[in-house]
Amino acid sequence: MKKRNVCIIGGGASGMIAALFAAKEGAAVTILDHNDKVGKKILATGNGRCNLTNLYQDPSCYHSSEQDRAWEILQQFDVQQTIRFFSGLGLYTRNKNGGIYPFSMQAQSVRDVLELEARQEKIKIKCKEHVKEIIPSLKEDFPGFQVVTETWTYEADAVILACGSRASLVEGADGSGYDLAKKLGLSMRKPLPALVPLKGKGTYFSKWAGIRTEGKISLFAAGRLVDEAAGELQLTEYGISGIPVFQVSSQAARLLEEGISLTAVLDFMPDFEEQALLEFLKGRQQARSYKNQKELLLGIFPKKLVDVLTEGKPDLETLAGRIKRFPVKIKGSKAMEAAQVCSGGVLLKNIRPKTMECVELPGLYLAGEILDVDGICGGYNLQWAWTTGALAGIHAARGKEKRSCLEFNN
Repeated sequence: MKKRNVCIIGGGASGMIAALFAAKEGAAVTILDHNDKVGKKILATGNGRCNLTNLYQDPSCYHSSEQDRAWEILQQFDVQQTIRFFSGLGLYTRNKNGGIYPFSMQAQSVRDVLELEARQEKIKIKCKEHVKEIIPSLKEDFPGFQVVTETWTYEADAVILACGSRASLVEGADGSGYDLAKKLGLSMRKPLPALVPLKGKGTYFSKWAGIRTEGKISLFAAGRLVDEAAGELQLTEYGISGIPVFQVSSQAARLLEEGISLTAVLDFMPDFEEQALLEFLKGRQQARSYKNQKELLLGIFPKKLVDVLTEGKPDLETLAGRIKRFPVKIKGSKAMEAAQVCSGGVLLKNIRPKTMECVELPGLYLAGEILDVDGICGGYNLQWAWTTGALAGIHAARGKEKRSCLEFNN
């Protein structure tokens, strides 16, 4: 029986795992990537350590305009299957508070084992190939696709679109996959930056620039609490950053796009209730009555933050309120190049959740960040890539003739 030809556009996380699963299903697989090597964006994940996935999984860890559908997809290839897959490749992992990392703590290890396995499976890897168009074949004897690059036209029984987004400064992250999807008639949700710093309105940011401090951020849209997160905040010359800010940034960017006013309320001592904090400050003042307000906060906060909190010489009650409820008016997010991932993309209604196959174009599959799903920090975006890539690879290789009726109708 003739092998099915599967062409994968994009050699990132989702594209590489899709290639491996398609090859293991017996397909002849070709990866087309416009970088000089595959897996470049993997090297930048987790600050170069590659947080592969996370043991804690919940629908709230993923953002999408079709969250129930996203969660349905994620159940098809879960965390334990992901860990077993990488273990099978020889990648030993470690658990850090639920986050799963390569034991080496180097993203290079992940990229290398994927590429090594691809070579072993005789997967063709074509780098510096810029795909211009995907054309459903008009040949009667060939019902598949033609993938047109700047230098060649590849014929395939199935195509997997796994070329990521515009997010990050990594070379090749240009969002070209969106153009390919639009040409094929797929409906989109506007791509916006996610896991990205937020810019604030105000004149005090230069005073606290460079500070890192534990705290909590609560995001309010027109006065309504929409999201919150805690951890190490980074205070910058333009506004706020750090993992807690990244966690709420996807919703922030989307709400700002809709013209809704946003305020981030920072809590610099989340372990205290406000009244308890006030009593704590009064106790410090009584114990050292010679100290002014700035001196009162020494030993609690960095001096730059103290200067901002005590501006105008507030009384203790006002000071406690500032520490617990410091408002930052949000005017925007940093550009897409500063984002770790992208929110928005091809709508999930375009694909079958059990197979990742396009509803309107059988034989076309989608995987990874090009879809309208983004996760919070902690390995969730890679888990989405592994899940969707595995499903797309398996079903692209099997084709319609190997699907059950249930699979094809979902």
